[in-house]
Amino acid sequence: MKNTAAVPSLFDPAEVGALQLPHRLVMAPMTRNRAEADGTPSTLMTTYYAQRAGAGLIIAEAATPNQVGQTYTNIPAIHTAAHIAGWRRVTDAVHTAGGRMFLQLQHGGRVGHPDNSGLTPVAPSPIPLGETIHTPTGHQDAVIPHALTNDEIHSTIADFATAARNAIEAGFAGVEVHSANGYLLHQFLAENTNRRTDGYGGSIANRIRFTVEVVEAVAAAIGPERVGLRISPGNTVNDIDEGDTEAIYPALVDALADKGLAYLHIVWADPDQPLFHQLRKAWPSTVIANPNLGWGVPLPADGGKSAAERLLAAGADLISLGRPFLANPDLVERLRTGAALNPVRDAHLMYVGGAEGYTDYPTLAAAEQRNALLEPAGA
Repeated sequence: MKNTAAVPSLFDPAEVGALQLPHRLVMAPMTRNRAEADGTPSTLMTTYYAQRAGAGLIIAEAATPNQVGQTYTNIPAIHTAAHIAGWRRVTDAVHTAGGRMFLQLQHGGRVGHPDNSGLTPVAPSPIPLGETIHTPTGHQDAVIPHALTNDEIHSTIADFATAARNAIEAGFAGVEVHSANGYLLHQFLAENTNRRTDGYGGSIANRIRFTVEVVEAVAAAIGPERVGLRISPGNTVNDIDEGDTEAIYPALVDALADKGLAYLHIVWADPDQPLFHQLRKAWPSTVIANPNLGWGVPLPADGGKSAAERLLAAGADLISLGRPFLANPDLVERLRTGAALNPVRDAHLMYVGGAEGYTDYPTLAAAEQRNALLEPAGA
C-alpha cells in the first residue's frame, strides 16, 4: 500500500494485510515484564491491552517461540497450551473493545541468561553480550552463548512457524517477526555477532539467510498476508554493530519484497535519511514507521504527532508509537483533539511488575470524572 496520492491524515482509514484499520496509528510492541513466571499472559495484561483497543492496530509485545529464546523475567511466550489460552483471553478482550491485534515473535538469542530460561542462551556465534542481563536476583554478566548448529537453526525456524500457528489459534490476526533491536535474527545480520563461516555467515547473502528463512516459514504456516517484519537499521541496542547497514537492509528487503507480506516495520525511521526512502521504494506493501522520540527523555508535548506526520509525508503508510500509547490509553482521541498527554512514569517501565505505571494511566473521561468529584459543591 504505497502512498501515491495526497499525503493522508493520521486519522484516515487504512489497511494492512486483510485488516481494515479505522486510522493509521499503531501501538508498537513494548516489553513490560507483566507476564506470569512461566510466560503466560496475566490478567493485568488483559486489562492493559483492552484499555488501548482504540489503536488502529496493536502489535503485542515480544513473545518467545521457545524456552531458550526467553530474554528477561516475566516475558510472555507462545509455545505452550497455557500461553495460547492466556493470549486468547487478551485477544478476546481487545476484540470485545473493538480492537485488532498482531503478536510479535521474538527470540532473544544471546540476550538471555540461564537464571531466566534455565538454559544457556544461543546465538550465531559464541560471542557474549557486552552488557548485563536482568535476572530474578538482579543484573548479572551475560554468559557465553552456544553457537547454533545447522540442525538447531532449522529447529529454531520450525519453532517460529509453530509459534505463528499458536498465535492464530490464540486469536491474533497475524504476527510480526522481530529482526531488530539486537535479538537473535538481528544477531545473524550484524557483523560483530555473526562470525560464522558456513551458509549463515560471512557474506550479506548468508547473513540475511536466517531472517529470510524464518519469515518464509512463518508465511508458509499462516499465510503471508498475516506476517509483518520488524527491522531497526543502524540501531546499536544490545551491543549490536551491523558494520554494513547501508548494504544489508536493501538486500534483506529485496529478498522478501515479493513474498506478499502484510508489512515492513522500520524502527526509529528517519525521513531525512536516504536509507529510509530506499527501503520505502523497494517495499511493495504497507510500511509502518516508528519515529525516534528519544529514550530516557520526556516525550514531546504533542506525543510524537508532528514526527508521525513527517513520516507519512515521506511515504510511510502507518505510524507506530510506543510510550505515548503506554501513558495514554486513549492516545488516538487525545491526538485527534489536541488534548494534553499523560507523562510517562519511567520508574515503572520494566521489571517492577504491578498495575502502577501500567494499567492506572487515566483516560480523559476518567480525569474529567475525577475532577468533577473533587470540585467543591456550588463552584
